[in-house]
Amino acid sequence: MADAATLRTRLAHKPIVVAPGVYDALTAHLAERAGFSTLYVSGAAIAYTRLGRPDIGLVAMNEVADIISMISDRVRADLIVDADTGYGNALNVSRTMRLFERAGARAIQLEDQAFPKRCGHLDDKALISAEEMVGKIKAALDARHSSDTLIIARTDAVAVEGFDRAVSRAVSYRDAGADVLFVEAPKTRAELERIQPAVNNVPLIANMVEGGKTPPLKATELEAIGFSLVIFPGAIVRVLARAANEFYASLGAEGTSEPFQDRMYDFTALNDVIGTPEMIALGKRYEANAKKGHDK
Repeated sequence: MADAATLRTRLAHKPIVVAPGVYDALTAHLAERAGFSTLYVSGAAIAYTRLGRPDIGLVAMNEVADIISMISDRVRADLIVDADTGYGNALNVSRTMRLFERAGARAIQLEDQAFPKRCGHLDDKALISAEEMVGKIKAALDARHSSDTLIIARTDAVAVEGFDRAVSRAVSYRDAGADVLFVEAPKTRAELERIQPAVNNVPLIANMVEGGKTPPLKATELEAIGFSLVIFPGAIVRVLARAANEFYASLGAEGTSEPFQDRMYDFTALNDVIGTPEMIALGKRYEANAKKGHDK
Protein backbone atom coordinates (compact mmCIF):
# COMPACT_ATOMS: atom_id res chain seq x y z
CA MET A 1 0.00 0.00 0.00
CA ALA A 2 1.02 3.62 -0.53
CA ASP A 3 3.19 4.85 2.33
CA ALA A 4 3.28 8.31 3.95
CA ALA A 5 5.72 9.64 1.33
CA THR A 6 4.08 11.27 -1.65
CA LEU A 7 4.62 9.92 -5.14
CA ARG A 8 6.59 13.08 -5.91
CA THR A 9 8.96 12.34 -3.02
CA ARG A 10 9.42 8.72 -3.99
CA LEU A 11 10.20 9.61 -7.59
CA ALA A 12 12.90 12.01 -6.38
CA HIS A 13 14.80 9.23 -4.61
CA LYS A 14 15.95 5.69 -5.25
CA PRO A 15 14.89 2.96 -5.68
CA ILE A 16 13.07 3.22 -8.99
CA VAL A 17 9.28 2.96 -8.69
CA VAL A 18 7.84 -0.07 -10.52
CA ALA A 19 4.19 0.41 -11.54
CA PRO A 20 2.34 -2.54 -13.09
CA GLY A 21 -0.51 -1.80 -15.46
CA VAL A 22 -4.07 -2.32 -14.21
CA TYR A 23 -7.47 -1.77 -15.81
CA ASP A 24 -10.08 -2.48 -13.13
CA ALA A 25 -10.54 -2.93 -9.39
CA LEU A 26 -9.66 -6.65 -9.47
CA THR A 27 -6.30 -6.24 -11.22
CA ALA A 28 -5.54 -3.25 -8.97
CA HIS A 29 -6.35 -5.29 -5.86
CA LEU A 30 -4.20 -8.19 -7.02
CA ALA A 31 -1.28 -5.87 -7.83
CA GLU A 32 -1.51 -4.14 -4.46
CA ARG A 33 -1.79 -7.52 -2.75
CA ALA A 34 1.50 -8.46 -4.46
CA GLY A 35 3.17 -5.49 -2.79
CA PHE A 36 2.98 -2.68 -5.35
CA SER A 37 2.20 0.77 -3.93
CA THR A 38 2.00 2.55 -7.29
CA LEU A 39 -0.24 1.37 -10.14
CA TYR A 40 -0.55 2.52 -13.74
CA VAL A 41 -4.13 2.79 -15.03
CA SER A 42 -3.47 2.00 -18.67
CA GLY A 43 -5.57 3.46 -21.45
CA ALA A 44 -4.44 0.66 -23.71
CA ALA A 45 -5.42 -2.00 -21.18
CA ILE A 46 -8.84 -0.36 -20.77
CA ALA A 47 -9.36 -0.37 -24.55
CA TYR A 48 -8.28 -4.00 -24.80
CA THR A 49 -10.57 -5.20 -22.00
CA ARG A 50 -13.54 -2.82 -21.87
CA LEU A 51 -13.95 -2.54 -25.64
CA GLY A 52 -12.06 -5.55 -26.97
CA ARG A 53 -10.44 -3.07 -29.35
CA PRO A 54 -6.95 -1.64 -30.02
CA ASP A 55 -5.54 1.46 -28.36
CA ILE A 56 -6.50 3.98 -31.07
CA GLY A 57 -8.37 6.68 -29.15
CA LEU A 58 -11.72 4.93 -28.71
CA VAL A 59 -11.93 5.16 -24.91
CA ALA A 60 -13.84 8.16 -23.54
CA MET A 61 -12.90 10.44 -20.65
CA ASN A 62 -15.92 9.49 -18.52
CA GLU A 63 -15.24 5.80 -18.99
CA VAL A 64 -11.74 6.26 -17.58
CA ALA A 65 -13.04 8.42 -14.72
CA ASP A 66 -15.49 5.68 -13.73
CA ILE A 67 -12.69 3.13 -13.69
CA ILE A 68 -10.44 5.38 -11.58
CA SER A 69 -13.27 5.80 -9.07
CA MET A 70 -13.85 2.06 -8.77
CA ILE A 71 -10.13 1.33 -8.42
CA SER A 72 -9.54 4.04 -5.82
CA ASP A 73 -12.48 2.70 -3.82
CA ARG A 74 -10.78 -0.70 -3.67
CA VAL A 75 -7.07 0.11 -3.15
CA ARG A 76 -4.89 2.65 -1.37
CA ALA A 77 -2.07 2.55 -3.92
CA ASP A 78 -1.11 5.71 -5.81
CA LEU A 79 -2.75 5.73 -9.25
CA ILE A 80 -0.91 7.05 -12.30
CA VAL A 81 -3.57 7.54 -14.97
CA ASP A 82 -3.09 7.54 -18.71
CA ALA A 83 -5.21 10.47 -19.95
CA ASP A 84 -4.18 10.08 -23.61
CA THR A 85 -4.34 13.51 -25.31
CA GLY A 86 -6.55 14.98 -22.59
CA TYR A 87 -9.55 14.20 -24.84
CA GLY A 88 -9.37 17.47 -26.76
CA ASN A 89 -7.80 20.89 -26.50
CA ALA A 90 -6.45 22.72 -23.45
CA LEU A 91 -9.95 23.37 -22.10
CA ASN A 92 -10.72 19.65 -22.31
CA VAL A 93 -7.45 18.99 -20.49
CA SER A 94 -8.58 21.27 -17.65
CA ARG A 95 -11.79 19.28 -17.25
CA THR A 96 -9.96 15.97 -17.49
CA MET A 97 -7.52 17.09 -14.82
CA ARG A 98 -10.27 18.08 -12.37
CA LEU A 99 -12.35 14.98 -13.04
CA PHE A 100 -9.51 12.47 -12.78
CA GLU A 101 -8.02 14.09 -9.69
CA ARG A 102 -11.40 13.98 -7.91
CA ALA A 103 -11.76 10.34 -8.93
CA GLY A 104 -8.47 9.43 -7.22
CA ALA A 105 -5.59 9.97 -9.68
CA ARG A 106 -2.25 10.93 -8.13
CA ALA A 107 -0.57 11.52 -11.47
CA ILE A 108 -2.05 12.27 -14.88
CA GLN A 109 -0.22 11.54 -18.11
CA LEU A 110 -0.79 13.68 -21.20
CA GLU A 111 0.71 13.06 -24.64
CA ASP A 112 1.46 15.24 -27.65
CA GLN A 113 -0.27 13.12 -30.28
CA ALA A 114 -3.02 14.47 -32.48
CA PHE A 115 -6.46 12.94 -32.01
CA PRO A 116 -7.30 10.15 -32.64
CA LYS A 117 -4.18 8.92 -30.87
CA ARG A 118 -2.50 5.55 -31.22
CA CYS A 119 -0.64 3.26 -28.89
CA GLY A 120 2.89 4.58 -28.51
CA HIS A 121 4.34 1.45 -30.09
CA LEU A 122 2.13 1.53 -33.20
CA ASP A 123 3.25 3.21 -36.42
CA ASP A 124 1.75 6.14 -38.37
CA LYS A 125 1.19 8.54 -35.49
CA ALA A 126 0.65 12.29 -35.85
CA LEU A 127 1.62 15.06 -33.42
CA ILE A 128 0.29 18.40 -32.31
CA SER A 129 2.81 21.22 -32.18
CA ALA A 130 5.09 21.53 -29.18
CA GLU A 131 3.51 24.91 -28.51
CA GLU A 132 0.01 23.43 -28.29
CA MET A 133 1.27 20.74 -25.94
CA VAL A 134 2.85 23.39 -23.72
CA GLY A 135 -0.57 25.03 -23.51
CA LYS A 136 -2.12 21.74 -22.45
CA ILE A 137 0.49 21.27 -19.72
CA LYS A 138 -0.16 24.77 -18.39
CA ALA A 139 -3.91 24.11 -18.42
CA ALA A 140 -3.40 20.93 -16.40
CA LEU A 141 -1.18 22.76 -13.89
CA ASP A 142 -3.76 25.49 -13.44
CA ALA A 143 -6.62 23.02 -13.03
CA ARG A 144 -5.10 20.63 -10.50
CA HIS A 145 -6.30 20.94 -6.91
CA SER A 146 -3.14 19.67 -5.22
CA SER A 147 0.51 20.19 -6.11
CA ASP A 148 1.03 16.57 -5.03
CA THR A 149 -0.95 15.49 -8.11
CA LEU A 150 1.72 15.11 -10.76
CA ILE A 151 1.55 16.14 -14.40
CA ILE A 152 3.38 13.69 -16.68
CA ALA A 153 4.22 14.98 -20.16
CA ARG A 154 4.73 12.34 -22.82
CA THR A 155 6.14 12.92 -26.28
CA ASP A 156 5.65 10.49 -29.14
CA ALA A 157 8.02 12.42 -31.40
CA VAL A 158 10.64 9.64 -31.69
CA ALA A 159 8.48 7.84 -34.27
CA VAL A 160 7.51 11.02 -36.15
CA GLU A 161 10.32 13.58 -35.90
CA GLY A 162 13.23 11.49 -34.61
CA PHE A 163 14.94 11.03 -31.26
CA ASP A 164 16.70 14.40 -31.04
CA ARG A 165 13.48 16.32 -31.69
CA ALA A 166 11.69 14.16 -29.10
CA VAL A 167 14.25 15.15 -26.48
CA SER A 168 13.90 18.79 -27.49
CA ARG A 169 10.15 18.56 -27.01
CA ALA A 170 10.66 16.94 -23.61
CA VAL A 171 12.87 19.84 -22.52
CA SER A 172 10.19 22.34 -23.55
CA TYR A 173 7.59 20.39 -21.59
CA ARG A 174 9.88 20.44 -18.57
CA ASP A 175 10.21 24.20 -18.92
CA ALA A 176 6.41 24.49 -19.09
CA GLY A 177 6.19 22.92 -15.62
CA ALA A 178 5.66 19.20 -16.18
CA ASP A 179 6.62 17.22 -13.09
CA VAL A 180 7.67 14.03 -14.91
CA LEU A 181 8.80 13.42 -18.49
CA PHE A 182 8.04 10.45 -20.73
CA VAL A 183 9.90 10.03 -24.04
CA GLU A 184 7.93 7.22 -25.65
CA ALA A 185 9.42 4.35 -27.66
CA PRO A 186 13.19 4.93 -27.81
CA LYS A 187 14.60 2.24 -30.06
CA THR A 188 17.93 1.44 -28.39
CA ARG A 189 19.55 1.35 -24.97
CA ALA A 190 21.85 4.13 -26.17
CA GLU A 191 18.84 6.37 -26.75
CA LEU A 192 17.47 5.54 -23.30
CA GLU A 193 20.83 6.51 -21.79
CA ARG A 194 20.82 9.91 -23.53
CA ILE A 195 17.54 11.17 -22.10
CA GLN A 196 18.41 12.00 -18.48
CA PRO A 197 21.54 14.06 -19.28
CA ALA A 198 19.48 16.08 -21.76
CA VAL A 199 16.58 16.88 -19.41
CA ASN A 200 18.75 17.61 -16.37
CA ASN A 201 17.57 15.61 -13.39
CA VAL A 202 13.81 15.57 -14.00
CA PRO A 203 12.01 12.31 -13.08
CA LEU A 204 11.72 10.07 -16.14
CA ILE A 205 9.35 7.23 -17.08
CA ALA A 206 10.40 4.15 -19.03
CA ASN A 207 7.71 2.12 -20.74
CA MET A 208 8.32 -1.62 -21.09
CA VAL A 209 6.07 -3.08 -23.78
CA GLU A 210 6.54 -6.77 -24.50
CA GLY A 211 7.27 -6.99 -28.23
CA GLY A 212 7.32 -3.20 -28.57
CA LYS A 213 9.91 -0.84 -29.99
CA THR A 214 11.98 -0.26 -26.82
CA PRO A 215 14.48 -2.93 -25.72
CA PRO A 216 13.37 -4.63 -22.49
CA LEU A 217 15.49 -3.70 -19.48
CA LYS A 218 15.16 -4.62 -15.82
CA ALA A 219 14.11 -1.96 -13.34
CA THR A 220 17.59 -1.90 -11.80
CA GLU A 221 19.17 -1.26 -15.21
CA LEU A 222 16.76 1.58 -15.91
CA GLU A 223 17.46 3.10 -12.51
CA ALA A 224 21.20 3.02 -13.25
CA ILE A 225 20.73 5.10 -16.42
CA GLY A 226 18.53 7.73 -14.80
CA PHE A 227 14.91 6.55 -14.76
CA SER A 228 12.70 7.11 -11.72
CA LEU A 229 9.66 5.08 -12.80
CA VAL A 230 9.06 2.08 -15.00
CA ILE A 231 5.61 1.03 -16.16
CA PHE A 232 4.35 -2.26 -17.61
CA PRO A 233 1.01 -1.02 -19.00
CA GLY A 234 -0.44 -3.90 -21.00
CA ALA A 235 1.47 -6.85 -19.58
CA ILE A 236 -1.40 -8.12 -17.44
CA VAL A 237 -3.76 -8.12 -20.44
CA ARG A 238 -1.28 -10.06 -22.53
CA VAL A 239 -0.96 -12.62 -19.74
CA LEU A 240 -4.72 -12.93 -19.23
CA ALA A 241 -5.56 -12.95 -22.95
CA ARG A 242 -3.22 -15.84 -23.62
CA ALA A 243 -4.48 -17.78 -20.60
CA ALA A 244 -8.11 -17.12 -21.54
CA ASN A 245 -7.52 -18.17 -25.14
CA GLU A 246 -5.97 -21.44 -24.00
CA PHE A 247 -8.73 -22.01 -21.45
CA TYR A 248 -11.60 -21.50 -23.90
CA ALA A 249 -9.93 -23.75 -26.48
CA SER A 250 -9.50 -26.45 -23.83
CA LEU A 251 -13.07 -26.09 -22.60
CA GLY A 252 -14.39 -26.39 -26.14
CA ALA A 253 -12.31 -29.48 -26.84
CA GLU A 254 -12.79 -31.26 -23.51
CA GLY A 255 -16.20 -30.10 -22.34
CA THR A 256 -14.83 -29.55 -18.84
CA SER A 257 -12.57 -27.12 -16.99
CA GLU A 258 -10.75 -30.00 -15.31
CA PRO A 259 -7.53 -29.67 -17.38
CA PHE A 260 -7.16 -26.12 -16.04
CA GLN A 261 -7.81 -26.85 -12.36
CA ASP A 262 -4.14 -26.38 -11.46
CA ARG A 263 -4.03 -23.02 -13.28
CA MET A 264 -7.02 -21.33 -11.67
CA TYR A 265 -8.39 -20.34 -8.28
CA ASP A 266 -11.29 -22.54 -7.22
CA PHE A 267 -14.46 -20.95 -5.82
CA THR A 268 -13.20 -20.78 -2.23
CA ALA A 269 -9.73 -19.55 -3.11
CA LEU A 270 -11.01 -16.69 -5.26
CA ASN A 271 -13.42 -15.62 -2.53
CA ASP A 272 -10.49 -15.55 -0.11
CA VAL A 273 -8.46 -13.38 -2.49
CA ILE A 274 -11.23 -10.81 -2.99
CA GLY A 275 -12.13 -10.72 0.71
CA THR A 276 -15.54 -12.37 0.73
CA PRO A 277 -15.28 -13.79 4.30
CA GLU A 278 -14.30 -10.36 5.66
CA MET A 279 -17.16 -8.63 3.82
CA ILE A 280 -19.71 -11.14 5.10
CA ALA A 281 -18.38 -10.77 8.65
CA LEU A 282 -18.63 -6.98 8.37
CA GLY A 283 -22.21 -7.25 7.15
CA LYS A 284 -23.11 -9.46 10.10
CA ARG A 285 -21.58 -6.95 12.50
CA TYR A 286 -23.75 -4.18 11.08
CA GLU A 287 -26.78 -6.48 11.24
CA ALA A 288 -26.02 -7.22 14.88
CA ASN A 289 -25.83 -3.51 15.65
CA ALA A 290 -29.13 -2.94 13.88
CA LYS A 291 -30.76 -5.75 15.89
CA LYS A 292 -29.51 -4.21 19.15
CA GLY A 293 -31.09 -0.93 18.12
CA HIS A 294 -34.45 -2.59 17.50
CA ASP A 295 -34.32 -4.37 20.87
CA LYS A 296 -34.03 -1.12 22.83
